[in-house]
Amino acid sequence: MKRVSLGQLAAVLLPAMLLISAPAASQADAYVTLGTTSESTPAVSLGLDRTFDLSDWHPQLALRLGSGVLLLPGNDGDDNAAWTLTPALRWTFAGKRGVFAEAGIGAAVFMNTRLESRSLSSAFQFEDRLAFGMRLGSGELSASLIHYSNAGLKRPNDGFETLSLGYRHPL
Repeated sequence: MKRVSLGQLAAVLLPAMLLISAPAASQADAYVTLGTTSESTPAVSLGLDRTFDLSDWHPQLALRLGSGVLLLPGNDGDDNAAWTLTPALRWTFAGKRGVFAEAGIGAAVFMNTRLESRSLSSAFQFEDRLAFGMRLGSGELSASLIHYSNAGLKRPNDGFETLSLGYRHPL
């Protein structure tokens, strides 16, 4: 089993988290998601993201750039974790409820190349993301479907999905 060390993961994660949390003319948020994978493994994500206004192109369009950690506790020491970098385009529907849809293709670097019975072949995986949500209080509630795969760059390309509920809150 090919492993990425915790030091290697931290070397990539810390600069990305600092970049996203740096002051800018955008809103910073913390997020947490809870869900399950297609292998019935619990999935927890923790991270930071920033939303950049794209209203010069269209008044309902924004770009969300997120970075965080995906935690996948397994059975019998099969735990896994990944650093994720997720750009997503957000469309906010007209109206006062703040309902939105997001889609994006990002990247993830996994510590292990196995998740339960699946072989990921490589630590690097693409992250395809679809999400829907709405404002809830001062934050947002969302449901997301994410597919992780190496896009056939290395065999086997088993990949997996996560289905999650999440909450984002401004910092």
